[in-house]
Amino acid sequence: MRLRVDLHVKITFVFAVIFAVSLLGIFFYLNYNLRQYAYSRIKENLLKQTLLSQSLLEEYFSENLGYQELDPVADKISRDLGVRVTIIGLDGKVLGDSELDGETLYNVENHLYRPEVQDAFVSGTGESRRFSATVDQEMLYIASVFGSTRPEGVVRLSLPLSEIKLISARLKKILFLALIATFFLAIPVSFVALVFISRPIKEIASTARGIAGGDFSRRIWVSTNDEIGELAKTINYMSEQIKSRIEEVMSSTARLKAVLLSMFEGVMVVDGDGSILLMNHTLQNLWSINSDPAGKKPLEVIRNIEIQEITDDVLQHKRAVTTRELSIFIPQEKVLLVYATPVIRQRQIEGAVLVFHDVTELKRLERVRRDFVANVSHELRTPIASIKGYAETLLEGALQDKENAEDFVRIIYSDADRLAWLIDDILDLSKIESGKLKLDLKPCNIPPVLDRVVSGLKKYAEKNTITIEKDIPADIPAVLGDENRLAQVLLNLIDNAIKYNRKGGRIYIRARSQEKLVRIEVTDTGIGIPSSDVPRIFERFYRVDKARSRELGGTGLGLSIVKHIIVAHGGEVFVKSELGTGSTFSFTVPRV
Repeated sequence: MRLRVDLHVKITFVFAVIFAVSLLGIFFYLNYNLRQYAYSRIKENLLKQTLLSQSLLEEYFSENLGYQELDPVADKISRDLGVRVTIIGLDGKVLGDSELDGETLYNVENHLYRPEVQDAFVSGTGESRRFSATVDQEMLYIASVFGSTRPEGVVRLSLPLSEIKLISARLKKILFLALIATFFLAIPVSFVALVFISRPIKEIASTARGIAGGDFSRRIWVSTNDEIGELAKTINYMSEQIKSRIEEVMSSTARLKAVLLSMFEGVMVVDGDGSILLMNHTLQNLWSINSDPAGKKPLEVIRNIEIQEITDDVLQHKRAVTTRELSIFIPQEKVLLVYATPVIRQRQIEGAVLVFHDVTELKRLERVRRDFVANVSHELRTPIASIKGYAETLLEGALQDKENAEDFVRIIYSDADRLAWLIDDILDLSKIESGKLKLDLKPCNIPPVLDRVVSGLKKYAEKNTITIEKDIPADIPAVLGDENRLAQVLLNLIDNAIKYNRKGGRIYIRARSQEKLVRIEVTDTGIGIPSSDVPRIFERFYRVDKARSRELGGTGLGLSIVKHIIVAHGGEVFVKSELGTGSTFSFTVPRV
């Protein structure tokens, strides 16, 4: 959670920082300049004293003093001026020093190459500022050549610069105290002043928050005529305008939303750049879109290049209406009819509207109708042609041939029987799909139903040398179902297992309880189903081996009927098959 800091506190802090920085700047400026001024004064005084010492030495030399008397002279000048005095010969030997005498003076190092001495030999006077190891502090040296008619030597005066440090330390103390006093005085004064200045700003902020929250009745009352007063008047005017505009927008939005929500078709509106402005719930559900699509391109949201192409085409070519039919496979297979039209204002395209019609069911029904007519026509044509052909043969005289006539009548009977099966299956399927099939749901035990079906198919299985094995637990729960329809399901599955099995093959029938369901499996050791045909095995009139199916009398509707009956019971149908090995058809039925 972030700590809230008021404006006057922030500005007071800024003022305090400004004062501190300003005073620190003044401190460093004065400290530097006073140090430089002190140094200049010390240097100027020392130079004057050096020239005075030069004149005194020239006077002594004029009286023909020897070098052995120069050390006392250095001591005397030092006492009078209060500085260290060193007298150096032209060869650099120290002849006198106010700080040294005796053996120490005699053994002092040669001063010929000292910077101030070298400068004095060149220009008459020289200076140097450096740290002296002898006295362990920074020193200022000024040297001058002395001699009335010719150079006799160099007199050098030195002074420690500790006075500058003393001045700097005293200045730091004074300025530090002034800084602290000014700093603590500025804080309360600034704080009090800014409390009064920021009070109108707080009121403006409070009112602005209310306006942002939707309370457009609030007004700012500021009596000043300065910039804050102008800001208050502007916000009051802005509040009135925003309220008016929002009411208009909300009214228009409500009407538009009502229209879009009432539309069964999907609608998408894009702007002139092709970015999505609006997408209704129907379209979002169609494409399983969970995030907000506004501001994105259609391709980013829908992931379909054809829709992006339609959008671009409408925006670029200003076509009145663009229509295209497209198929989608994600999240599920559907057929959509898309109408796209541009939104044109003052001859400029401001966007486009795309309407999506889901025609999947219409296409499916059209395909089903077409396939049904074709399949029924095909299925009916063969037995009718056979019946007609053999009947014509009999009418043309074959009735007299008793042996052949009997075979012809048997074939006519078989084809007529096949037609009856086909018509019965079509009627059953029609009842199921139209919802007219009434199931007599009641508790039903699977073993007796299975025994009755197997008993009816026993001779057919023996004829094909097929062995049927059952694995039904004695405690298998009863199911809630229509006994006759479940018998029809088992009859279809076991009959197919016999038809498409091998000579000497086997059929295994198992039943297992699974939570709230009972699962029944019919497994055969027959020819199996190619993996490419498995997804379509429950379609009407679909046959894997068409020639064998017709030879065995299949109508192609049995598995479709099985699926519809089980679905009507609230269960599911499954198939697993391996070509050349066999197939397993299973279904589930709710337990009682």
